[in-house]
Amino acid sequence: MARDAGKRAAKTEKEARAAANRVRFGRSGAEKKRDKLERTRAERDLDGTRRETPPSDPSKPD
Repeated sequence: MARDAGKRAAKTEKEARAAANRVRFGRSGAEKKRDKLERTRAERDLDGTRRETPPSDPSKPD
């Protein structure tokens, strides 16, 4: 019985630590979606302003 009480106490402590970590580090689904949208928008904008460099001709030496 003492062993069961110890296991229960450890489980309760682990659950409390997990809840605290969710609060500290967790992000909601909406936040993740917003960040992904911002990242893809920034990449698209950057690609739209990027200059195309002509492919180098392997037959011509530098």
